[in-house]
Amino acid sequence: MQMSFYFSDTAVLLFDFWSVHSPAGMALSVLVIVLLSVLYEAVKMGKAVLLRRALLAVPRSLSQESLAEPEQEGNDPTQGRWFRYHVGQTLFHVVQVVLGYMVMLAVMSYNAWIFLGAIVGSTLGYFVVYPLLGRG
Repeated sequence: MQMSFYFSDTAVLLFDFWSVHSPAGMALSVLVIVLLSVLYEAVKMGKAVLLRRALLAVPRSLSQESLAEPEQEGNDPTQGRWFRYHVGQTLFHVVQVVLGYMVMLAVMSYNAWIFLGAIVGSTLGYFVVYPLLGRG
């Protein structure tokens, strides 16, 4: 296994069946890594939007103690809404971790083309998705 960056059109990425042996295959693999990196940035921003909505769903009059210890009534719509946002954030977090590790493991192939694809995808994703954060 190569332990330094190299430029080549051959690589094995993530799984044995993702074995690249041609320039066209490498170009397609780099495109997939670019898209995974863009998706990672989109999920990261989506999680931030959900966090902001969750914080806005909690009334300002509630204290930290009342959030930690739910009231006896159980009919508080605010807590139900907050919990749904929390579940959504958790799901976004799981997707973000999976995508992040997949991109990281692909970069660990030490193929410079894959590394550049991850960098370009992350840059492009942040550039495109970050302005949408203000609209959420």
